[in-house]
Amino acid sequence: MKANVAIQILPAAPNDQEVVRIVDEVIDYIASTGLYYYVGPCETAIEGDDLHQLMEIVENCMLIANRAGSDSVSAYVKLGYRPEGNVLGIDEKTTKHHQ
Repeated sequence: MKANVAIQILPAAPNDQEVVRIVDEVIDYIASTGLYYYVGPCETAIEGDDLHQLMEIVENCMLIANRAGSDSVSAYVKLGYRPEGNVLGIDEKTTKHHQ
């Protein structure tokens, strides 16, 4: 895997239940991409080989949150990319902490 992204979607919503509903729709979309991902309490990490595909997923996350009812969407995004090798993966970073 050559790239990974961590994304936190922050939809504008009238209450916490709506925020969770909108974020759940975004996570459903991420799951539908078929890429390996991990949902954490503040962000979701996604792994892949195609940086362009990951950037498209980030854009789609914003659009999906908007379509789900948020008229304003903010996102925090972290990217890792190593075109000639492998970036550290989700499992390498987290497994030891979840045993």
